[in-house]
Amino acid sequence: MSVEQSSRAELPVGGSTAATADGVRMQILATEHWSLLASRSLGYTDSFSRASMFFSVLSGTVIALALIAQAGRFETVFFAAALLLLPVVFFVGMVTIARIGHLNAEDARWVMGMNRIRHAYLEMHPELTQYFITGQHDDVRGVLTTFGISAPVPGQNFFKDLGHGMQTLPGMLTIIVAVVLGAWAALLVVALGGTQPLAIAAGAVCFFLTMVVNTFFARRAVNASAGGHKPKFPSPAEKGGESP
Repeated sequence: MSVEQSSRAELPVGGSTAATADGVRMQILATEHWSLLASRSLGYTDSFSRASMFFSVLSGTVIALALIAQAGRFETVFFAAALLLLPVVFFVGMVTIARIGHLNAEDARWVMGMNRIRHAYLEMHPELTQYFITGQHDDVRGVLTTFGISAPVPGQNFFKDLGHGMQTLPGMLTIIVAVVLGAWAALLVVALGGTQPLAIAAGAVCFFLTMVVNTFFARRAVNASAGGHKPKFPSPAEKGGESP
């Protein structure tokens, strides 16, 4: 066998080269997929840690106020302690809500990246499409599909968004924080010598004000997140019709 024939025999055929390149692409995409999955896991851990810290501060404050009230019979010491401690709880709650909101935005971004990778998988092997139940598009509809949500895109219906938001971790924390601020306002009115109806009115106003402000900023953040990302692979629904 000549040297030229030997060299030709060692060269891989076209199909083998394509299969090798396809395998390399799959390996790179799978590595990035697992990296995004790890980032999502860290975000969930941070969210739960923040929420646990807030509830620890809230529980400690309630226990402390209960002990002070039992010893001081709701006198000056109790009002002074409550007016000092409840703003701390309110502050911790607000920064916790803000941080979890940022983590949720990051999580949506990681899901967009995972959907892009899944889209690449299906570009290489489209025959596997029927086996995927998660999204393969990197727009809002694709992210919701991966989350298992079939509701309309957020930001289009206020009451539906409000109902869904109250079921989330930031929504639940918002209600608790609003109650804390309402209790603080009512105690402040009573400490200043106000009447009971005025204290109830002040607490209600602060409660609803906190709910409205947090809902406004949450809705604004969702709209900004949805509008600030230009998808590379929009879902059929965004083009005018959902494919079966």
